[in-house]
Amino acid sequence: MTTIVIGSIPAEEFALNHTLESVPEVSFECERIIESGDDAIMPLLWVRNADEDLLEQAFEEDPSVGAVTQLAAFEDERLYRMDWIRHVRLLLQMLTHSDATILEAYGRDGAWRLRVLFPTRDSFSGTHDFCHEHGLTFDIESIRDMEGEPSGRYGLTDAQYRALVEAVRRGYYDVPRGRRSRKSPRTSTSLTRPSRNAFDGGPSR
Repeated sequence: MTTIVIGSIPAEEFALNHTLESVPEVSFECERIIESGDDAIMPLLWVRNADEDLLEQAFEEDPSVGAVTQLAAFEDERLYRMDWIRHVRLLLQMLTHSDATILEAYGRDGAWRLRVLFPTRDSFSGTHDFCHEHGLTFDIESIRDMEGEPSGRYGLTDAQYRALVEAVRRGYYDVPRGRRSRKSPRTSTSLTRPSRNAFDGGPSR
């Protein structure tokens, strides 16, 4: 049964730890996460509450970050594309081995908080075992099965919930492990850009 998991990861075990320490007021919201190779992730990130010069200096000094490109800038937020090249083992395991979909991801205050859709309970168990084997922290806040539950229980809109349920029923997440070409980037994205209230505004410490 398809399962939605909410959990948090300490920033020191994840990407952008240096940036979060150097610019403590900054907050990140992932618009999209793309697997760009065997050991790299390419996220699109909305960035808020940060001076642009201080932020980009922190990006340059951050060992987890490769190429960075600013795609858009507005009065109170900016959109960046970048390569995460360190501390991405957990995300790669979710995307490539557990066939998971990252519905939402927020980073601030020294932690990242994720909402992840796993196609089965067993696929989530694989991620849990991976964390234990590699000494990674994924603190679980909630685990909920989708079938028969109202959308509001997951912080999804009715349209998002119906789309996810339909995708499950059509077998969208039933791709056998190893069937995807590793040469083709695999994208995980939310159905619509979530509001900040939909996920309690970001990670809790």
